[in-house]
Amino acid sequence: MADTKMFELTGKVAVVTGGNGGIGRGIAIGLAKAGAKVAIIGRNEGRNHDTLVALRKIGNPATTLKLDVSQRKSLKPALDSIERELGPIDILVNNAAFAVLKNLMEHTEEDWDSVIETDLTSCFLLSKYAAQSMVPRKAGKIINVASVGGYKGTPIYPSYGVSKGGLLQLTRCLAIELAPHNIQVNSLAPGWTTTDMTDWIRNDPQYAAVKQEMITRTPAGRFAEPDEMAGAAVFLASEASNFVTGADIIVDGGFFIR
Repeated sequence: MADTKMFELTGKVAVVTGGNGGIGRGIAIGLAKAGAKVAIIGRNEGRNHDTLVALRKIGNPATTLKLDVSQRKSLKPALDSIERELGPIDILVNNAAFAVLKNLMEHTEEDWDSVIETDLTSCFLLSKYAAQSMVPRKAGKIINVASVGGYKGTPIYPSYGVSKGGLLQLTRCLAIELAPHNIQVNSLAPGWTTTDMTDWIRNDPQYAAVKQEMITRTPAGRFAEPDEMAGAAVFLASEASNFVTGADIIVDGGFFIR
């Protein structure tokens, strides 16, 4: 019988950016159910509150911070605040992201900059600040939520695809640097998932054919639910993954292999 204790996160402190909805919320709740004390960072105060209520019902200490991760100068103080309230950060989940649904000719410089700042630069900076806390303790887990969109080209949202491709490479670079300090850096790449970000393809009639194509290309025959990302995240956050670093776990119902 497998030792399930290796998946326990009791007493660990986890930070999840964009943790107030969609995949981030699913991961945050999954980490809390595994025993972690969870801090979520999100821009929407109402959604932060709703998620905090759900986290506290699980029974572990939890907190939220209203913050836009594109605001660079706010990131280090945010992590410092979380550490004062919950303790040293053991797990960082870089999940916050958004996409601009425009092709190359429609994309503006502002579109590009805002997506890269949120989806990639914030992950670099937060990883750096979290590592500053983890390195002296010789322990830590950094999980970057990438996307199958980081592997495949797309004419719909080039800045998002580039940001996720960059995040996969950032994962590999940080994994090499931080491995001697017993810090594992990995990513998980969701496929098509039922979130606000995919509302356009799921509910807009003009994209009905595209939606059906994505479902047909997915052997599981459906979009994922956000909480289906939690298992991979708990694994990457736990002792069970202590010899896994620089890896990417694709959670897409088989979309990528077809």
